[in-house]
Amino acid sequence: MRPSVVFLVCIMGCAGVLFFEGGFRFNATASMPRGVYQLVPGQAVVIEHGALVSFCLEDTTFTPLALERGYLRPGSCPGGLQPLLKVVAGLPGDEVGLAPDGIWINGRLQPESQAHSQDSSGRPLPPIALRSGRIPQGMALILSSGHPGGFDGRYFGLVPLTSLQLVKPVQLFDTGEK
Repeated sequence: MRPSVVFLVCIMGCAGVLFFEGGFRFNATASMPRGVYQLVPGQAVVIEHGALVSFCLEDTTFTPLALERGYLRPGSCPGGLQPLLKVVAGLPGDEVGLAPDGIWINGRLQPESQAHSQDSSGRPLPPIALRSGRIPQGMALILSSGHPGGFDGRYFGLVPLTSLQLVKPVQLFDTGEK
């Protein structure tokens, strides 16, 4: 390999490490606007409705299937998965209702929140883990940003609030608007 190519590869590798260590994340999935996001540092950050968050999905019965089918990618999380980027839809005390038209939170239908029985390739999906009722203390409901096929709380259920890391968009390449 030529020295200039080796140097370029080293520079690109260092830039990638600095990008990640600086709290920057790149989202290339359709479930949220594509672009660069940055983790918001701080332990006392308050998570509110509508907040953008990143988190590592804890091992669920759905996780191996999601990895096998490509809903999730390998990554830096303890279970070997890529962190997810989603929107906080429900917090402790919120009332969640499930209906054929989607997920209702405190009497408001969440956009594009219908759970599907098959994925986009026609393969059957396991029963959803989310249940109707009040969200308990310490838990949150996380949904995609209005994406009907997003892999989110519809399928894996509630997640611990302590697993959520607030993020902010830095540079978005598409916003989903037409």
